[in-house]
Amino acid sequence: MLTKSVLALADVRAIAMAAETEALAHQWAVTIAIVDDGGHLLWLQRLDGAAPISAHIAPAKARTAALGRRESKVYEDVINQGRYSFLSAPGLDGMLEGGVPVLVDGQCVGAVGVSGVKSSEDAQIARAGIAALG
Repeated sequence: MLTKSVLALADVRAIAMAAETEALAHQWAVTIAIVDDGGHLLWLQRLDGAAPISAHIAPAKARTAALGRRESKVYEDVINQGRYSFLSAPGLDGMLEGGVPVLVDGQCVGAVGVSGVKSSEDAQIARAGIAALG
């Protein structure tokens, strides 16, 4: 039987706190979503001033990163290069930069999705959150 690492609530809180700190340091109003390896929502935090739609986009980016085991930007790049068929990929509806997988010993244990500012800044916030795990 195999064993695997999973995100504990303490891990999720640490990621969320670090991501929030990064966003607030730049005065970015965003929504932060954290999911497990199956894309199931563990945390959703909409900062003051974040657009309501960001509460839908952030979890979608996180789910895409978790299920695909890679940054959501990969899918955005593929689509922008003309492979429009990826728009019909089942279960993936957040194919925009800003979803980053959480990897432990090379295995995906979840993902962080951020929405509300430029996509590269969303990804920066997600990475800052993940960095809190060490």
